[in-house]
Amino acid sequence: MDELSTSPNAEPSDKIKKRINKARDIQLERFKDANIYSNGLMTNQMVDEFCVIDKESDNLLRNAFNKLGLSARAYMRIRKVARTIADLEESKDIKSKHIAEAIGYRALDRR
Repeated sequence: MDELSTSPNAEPSDKIKKRINKARDIQLERFKDANIYSNGLMTNQMVDEFCVIDKESDNLLRNAFNKLGLSARAYMRIRKVARTIADLEESKDIKSKHIAEAIGYRALDRR
């Protein structure tokens, strides 16, 4: 049990807090004229504008959509989560690794 709670590779809390605060700042700036403050509040139209994905990411998401039997709502939610993951990495673009991570969270949520 001790190995689970004291991982030597764990990111320190203060570093995590800085990444979260930076991601929040990115989102506040992104939505300063939109009357919202976070990725989770985006409309579908906003998702299409701010959560653009490349062909590789789109294929990955479509495969997950078919294999997991996801709804259109889940499809949009995964893109929002991927945008947040990218923001945490200060990545302007959503990459396939961000989509894969977001799909993983969705798959865990369905169990």
